[in-house]
Amino acid sequence: MNPEALSAALLAVVAPLAEARRPGAAEGLTPADLPLERPKNRDHGDWASNAALKLAKVVGANPREFAADIAAGLAEVDGVAGVEVAGPGFINIRLDAAAAGALAKTIVDAGAAFGTNESQRGNTINLEFVSANPTGPMHIGHTRWAALGDSMARLLLASGATLVREFYVNDAGAQMDRFGRSVLAAAKGEPTPDDGYPGSYIDDLAQRVLSAVPDLLSLPADEQLAVARDRAYELQLGDLQASLEKFNVHFDVFFSERTLHAKGSNGEPSLVDEAVDRLREQGHVFDDEGAVWVRTTDFGDDKDRVIRRSNGEYTYFAADAAYYLNKGDRGFAHKIYLLGADHHGYVHRLKALAGAAGDDPDKDIEVLIGQLVSVNGARLSKRAGNIIELDDLRDWIGTDALRYSLARYPADSPLTLDPEILRKRTNDNPVFYVQYAHARTHNVGRNAGASGVDRSEFAPELLTHETESALLGALQEFPRIVGFAAEVREPHRVARYLEELAGLYHRWYDNCRVIPLGDEPVEPVHRTRLWLNDATGQVLRNGLDLLGVTAPERM
Repeated sequence: MNPEALSAALLAVVAPLAEARRPGAAEGLTPADLPLERPKNRDHGDWASNAALKLAKVVGANPREFAADIAAGLAEVDGVAGVEVAGPGFINIRLDAAAAGALAKTIVDAGAAFGTNESQRGNTINLEFVSANPTGPMHIGHTRWAALGDSMARLLLASGATLVREFYVNDAGAQMDRFGRSVLAAAKGEPTPDDGYPGSYIDDLAQRVLSAVPDLLSLPADEQLAVARDRAYELQLGDLQASLEKFNVHFDVFFSERTLHAKGSNGEPSLVDEAVDRLREQGHVFDDEGAVWVRTTDFGDDKDRVIRRSNGEYTYFAADAAYYLNKGDRGFAHKIYLLGADHHGYVHRLKALAGAAGDDPDKDIEVLIGQLVSVNGARLSKRAGNIIELDDLRDWIGTDALRYSLARYPADSPLTLDPEILRKRTNDNPVFYVQYAHARTHNVGRNAGASGVDRSEFAPELLTHETESALLGALQEFPRIVGFAAEVREPHRVARYLEELAGLYHRWYDNCRVIPLGDEPVEPVHRTRLWLNDATGQVLRNGLDLLGVTAPERM
């Protein structure tokens, strides 16, 4: 009896009762309209529903009387041990041990698929995050967006969405020429230009460019800058990609800004050129004093935006518009942007752009702002000088601890990490606490095998200890947690769930033996508990994977 089956049973009971009281009242009613919750006090049962309170007014019934009728119907459902009405009309449901315990085998049989759900089925999503300039290493802010964005993607995919992880490469504009001049100056042994990029990583890039193009400084002067810029860009982008992969973050698409400005081979207009015309067709573009404007105030922006200046040059907003339209052209009905704390001004601008493009700003685009993160005792990068680098943090704290900690808090809350705690192998360290619980499930499994305890028998009605009931209750919650975390874009809900599950598992471990004591024979309860042990390990493993964190078998 999993939550889905219980929801279906509740609907089967409620619908005819509602219809009998008021014809048509049950029309369109679905399990989603009758939510189930885990009571905070387990003495109140395994599940609780406010269905009677929610529907009483609709059907014209006294809530408590309606709840009593629902309770009587639920009591006849196989797997339900008892139903009670509490307060003004809450319904508390208790499952029999066999129905509750059957979940352990369900989880083991499902394996890595347990927790996946269909709540995002039909959604085609482009999730853009990190999008660091390819002019230097990634900093601590990018590190947070990488961990959060990748975890969001994993949750959405696990919930049935069609999704692409996308990195927007800002490889056009003045910063690329500044970058090229910086590398070329280093290659010549000259000081960094006044507006250039400092740091020893520029010197390293210059040497790598010279190794790839030994005759760089012999080229005509007008070619040197272009070659130095483009070769250094390729190398730096490769470094960014390598850093992300080492951080267990994979991108499906690296989208080059240059492609938005590129003309066709026969002089066809660029995507930026086309963007202006397409927005004009929607009726939200106007001309004023030789410049071209988008009337974004029609959609809540604080001012209208110039898309092409009177001198014919495009603004950054033009590239934003072309990029947004291109995402739609590639089939993405929904676009999610995960931006840094310094991009608050982009929220209204991008939503207004969606409206000007003919989309629904409240439905087709999300702009999520992540807050700042700091690390106690962190040092500025030796290579870049003015930032805390992703690679340095990963080497210092470790990928697992860093990813878990960054995903453990809401994106919109400022965060300070304490490496002293994150490097400890104690229960004070949240990621260690969860990983140790997973490793313990494997240790129990190994010891069980050595003691002759296997999964050849499964008697769920034997899982009656209070810690078993609590553990099974938490395991049942996992698919719902995954679906809800995907819906609200909050990976931290999975992390906090895993910590609660780990605590329940440790308490169960302390109270319920999988291996018989001494010369006691192996009994069905031991074999059944091994199923529960392995089911818990599977859920811990699945949850850690959603956060991009490994699940070690030994610690």
